[in-house]
Amino acid sequence: MAQPATGTARYAQDASTVAGLARFFPEASPVRMPVQLARVLQGSEPAAAHFAESIVIEFGTPREVLFACNTPLEFGDDLRLRNSDCSFDVAASVVAVQYQPGKTVVAARFRGEVPNWIVKP
Repeated sequence: MAQPATGTARYAQDASTVAGLARFFPEASPVRMPVQLARVLQGSEPAAAHFAESIVIEFGTPREVLFACNTPLEFGDDLRLRNSDCSFDVAASVVAVQYQPGKTVVAARFRGEVPNWIVKP
């Protein structure tokens, strides 16, 4: 007879929620890349975006990045993602969102070719 039990998760809470979304992206690979996140307001230039949050890209595909953030985002929002040395500075658009208590789990698709992206087909 089955007994109720508890267990300890192997991943941090953010990573496990992002991993759940990554199941819908078969090409997704673990990445763990720290970046700054900016939401680009409609009608404004991406270069003028205000970077408001530090996040970690948990998974990537050749065309998408997946991460958790505190910034309230919705499907279709435009984003800018940039690493500390600006070698990765890209525009992306939100293509999937899962709302978790206190977090938003996001998949964002690059708006153009990213020549120095580490996940290649």
